[in-house]
Amino acid sequence: MSLLAPLRELDTVQRHTVLASFLGWTLDAFDYFLLTFVIVTVAKEFDVGTAQITYALFLTLAARPLGALLFGRLADRFGRRPILMLDVILFSLFEFATAFASSLTALLVLRFLFGVAMGGEWGIGASLAMESIPAKARGAVSGLLQSGYPCGFFLAALANWLLVDHIGWRGLFVVGALPALLVLYIRRKVPESAVWQEGARAAKRPGLREAMRGHWKLAIYLMLLMMAFNMFSHGSQDMYHTFEEVNLHLPTGSATAFVLVALLNLGALAGGLYFGALSERIGRRKAMMIAALLAIPVIPLWMYGGSLILLGVGAFLIQVMVQGAWGVVPSHLNELSPAALRGTLPGFAYQMGNLLAAVTATAQTWLAQRHGGDFAFAMALWMVLVALLLTLLLWLGPEARGVGFGHRES
Repeated sequence: MSLLAPLRELDTVQRHTVLASFLGWTLDAFDYFLLTFVIVTVAKEFDVGTAQITYALFLTLAARPLGALLFGRLADRFGRRPILMLDVILFSLFEFATAFASSLTALLVLRFLFGVAMGGEWGIGASLAMESIPAKARGAVSGLLQSGYPCGFFLAALANWLLVDHIGWRGLFVVGALPALLVLYIRRKVPESAVWQEGARAAKRPGLREAMRGHWKLAIYLMLLMMAFNMFSHGSQDMYHTFEEVNLHLPTGSATAFVLVALLNLGALAGGLYFGALSERIGRRKAMMIAALLAIPVIPLWMYGGSLILLGVGAFLIQVMVQGAWGVVPSHLNELSPAALRGTLPGFAYQMGNLLAAVTATAQTWLAQRHGGDFAFAMALWMVLVALLLTLLLWLGPEARGVGFGHRES
């Protein structure tokens, strides 16, 4: 039986729900990554250093936990579907407004607001999808949902490559408003989560403090786990283009550099789907631990392949493992979260972990500078240590594979 067979067993409504959640995260990531491709151009227009433009990326990441908490609580109170639509409209609106930023200050404010909206999307989309499908399909759907992030990164790279010379950086952000059209699809094809509706018909829904009673240790553990996960993914992605320039001496806009990034994203897509589905058979933690540990023997090929072909193979394989581990995250976090917090806790833990891991690029640069500017050494060492830390945290933590949702929850 194919690992992805549960996807084929979903009914039409369930497929629409999964597709909407996948597209939401894909388009959210697409909008985020557009700025990363035009940092130098934007800096020149505003007559500032590139470092000042990177503050916009930091502010987006810093705002994401706030958005996860705000929109997550709204989704737990008013339903997954309407708040997801509101969230998509808002991040598209702030993306569009970025095209008309008249100063650095305006750009920073708009990217902060975009970060608030971006922070809400993942948790709501994941909870809506997970509550709408059979338990046996969660692993495969989890891998599919998480693959939306590298798909969004790839689409942003493609849009930049094909369009920026014709429409400029501001035009890219106008294109970035197109995800708002997803709301029409959600409104027409995606119903509200039956699990949430069941809870809404029950007694008064608890407030945040009451809902969190007895779950604070779990929340702290999930934040630390997601910190390690984000160190794992950002440690393999954020400075990779710098590695291409510094260690491989590849020009910024070269076709070879683009191909290596494309291979990264293809590996991410394959890994997320495979390990997400595999977790349904062998368990969530075991699948994530295997993927994390298998990343270690791939690291020499990824950083020290010696030829572009071997480096390409390494780029593909490292993301198979990194995003393979990540592919299990949506199902794992939703299964561990209490019903009253399922719209809030997974997304908030994810985004808090992202914030705690924000030091990754700076730490890798610091390591590289102390070893003759060698980013290969810095990234390789970082990934080995983080893979071991992630495996340890997973080994120490709980698992709730297949737990019932709705009336089946205890």
